[in-house]
Amino acid sequence: MPVSDAFAEDAALLFDAVREAGELGRSLANRGNLKRWTKPDGSEVTEGDLAINALLEDRIRAARPADGWLSEETPDAPTRMGQERLWIIDPIDGTRAFIEGRKEWCVAVALAVAGRPVLAAVYRPRLDEFYSAVTGHGALLNGAALAIPDSDTLEGARIAGNRKALSGLSHLGIAPDPSGALPLQLRLAYVAAGRLDGAVSIGRRNDWDLAAGELLVIEAGGAVSGSSGEGYIYNRAEPWQQGLVAAGAKRHAALIAALRTA
Repeated sequence: MPVSDAFAEDAALLFDAVREAGELGRSLANRGNLKRWTKPDGSEVTEGDLAINALLEDRIRAARPADGWLSEETPDAPTRMGQERLWIIDPIDGTRAFIEGRKEWCVAVALAVAGRPVLAAVYRPRLDEFYSAVTGHGALLNGAALAIPDSDTLEGARIAGNRKALSGLSHLGIAPDPSGALPLQLRLAYVAAGRLDGAVSIGRRNDWDLAAGELLVIEAGGAVSGSSGEGYIYNRAEPWQQGLVAAGAKRHAALIAALRTA
């Protein structure tokens, strides 16, 4: 059975739900004066995050009750690890931008099967940019196919990341982009779209910040891994990965080699 047929109903469900969730987020952001709280880890959450999470639960979780669920805004349930299919959700990636009325936030959802993403949607409502991917069938931005330009050199490459990661690459002549305003999912989407040549990050990164964007990059012809080159496996007891390196295949290899010697 072609992969597109195998996941056609899931893809339709996912894409419709994410677009609806983004439109809800946009309307709430336009309203302003959102209630917000500080979570135990020090990050902020708003009524918008919770409303979008509830909508996605109503649309996706209710339609696929046998699947696992991992969302930043839903208490984690260890039972998910016994389920082959897992929906991985970030209701709003870029909550600070959402609170401040800026454009750099998105809704991101992926479906992982046996630990790997097979469907992804990242929607940036303020610019009406809808990124999507189906495993084996490419990545799209508003319906147009994405392909990552690649090179085996890092000189002049636009690399986004946290300062710790970028400092170890500065001697290679990269064009560093701290990209503090862009959440991880949008950095990955930008790599897939060729707007950035790569993205790097050192330290733990949550699965909901990575899964959808990872598939976008892979389906656009790139590679994604942890900072030591290890591939990601989702639906583990610890819902995070160790670092991020994303780029075209040649640049990815060059970035990994550089980080290992930094």
